[in-house]
Amino acid sequence: MRSLVFGGTGMLGQAVVAEARSRGWAALGLSRAQADIADVAHCERLLGWADSFHPELVVNCAAFTKVDACETERTQAFAVNGEAVAHAAAVAARAAAPFVHVSTDYVFDGTAGVPYGEDAPTAPLSVYGRSKLAGESHALAYDRSLVVRTSWLFGPGGPNFVATMVDLIEAGRVPLRVVRDQEGCPTYAPFLARALLDLAQGGVTGIVHYRNREPVSWYAFAAEIARLWSGAVEVVPVATAEFPRPAPRPAYSVLDVRRFERSAGRPVEPWEWGLVETLAHLRRLRQDRELRKGRRG
Repeated sequence: MRSLVFGGTGMLGQAVVAEARSRGWAALGLSRAQADIADVAHCERLLGWADSFHPELVVNCAAFTKVDACETERTQAFAVNGEAVAHAAAVAARAAAPFVHVSTDYVFDGTAGVPYGEDAPTAPLSVYGRSKLAGESHALAYDRSLVVRTSWLFGPGGPNFVATMVDLIEAGRVPLRVVRDQEGCPTYAPFLARALLDLAQGGVTGIVHYRNREPVSWYAFAAEIARLWSGAVEVVPVATAEFPRPAPRPAYSVLDVRRFERSAGRPVEPWEWGLVETLAHLRRLRQDRELRKGRRG
């Protein structure tokens, strides 16, 4: 299945391209420089990718994910996370190909006491969440679209919570102070990539939720990162109110993944598996840097 991936050089985009190629599919991951889906002036150029590459699947991993920055850069947030999705879907429509778009748990307000199903009422608290919800509408206007909501994405190849915690530990900025009253589910990018392609290959459309198991707080997630990385770092639980941020976060954003599990015929993976792989990747990066330093010295 020839796959065209927008945002193909980001953390998730790289994982999608790698997963597609591991299946023997031709996969082309486009950077923002190659295909800026938020630039209206480039719409014809974008459609040209449908005519030249002839994709059998289009996946949109491009997004403005700086949640706090979205509060002050509202125009950019809605351009990238909202209107740009229509441009990406138009490429899929031009090629008569399925379209997969990635959304977020931040479309919910976090007041539920049970995991959010695909049909749960949306009520985003932040500009980021509202812009992503707008993107969902643009995606679903195309009848061969699949919107996959996910949460707390981490993995190699981009900035994420795991890499941030490791950087803080290595810089000696300890103890780590991490919020304990926000609960969700970490998701490993390569696992999500596999899920996206499994769903697309199965012809699934509409909205599907995917994340890894089991739910944790940011504090508990950080504690496990610290334990596996060094084993001797103190992690202090704090309340969200002690860490005011420009964008409010949902206190509870666990997604119900039963539709995914029925569609894929398998359970979602534990996030711990992905955490072990991510930390191994970060260790290799640090060892390589040390070796290069030693050679220069």
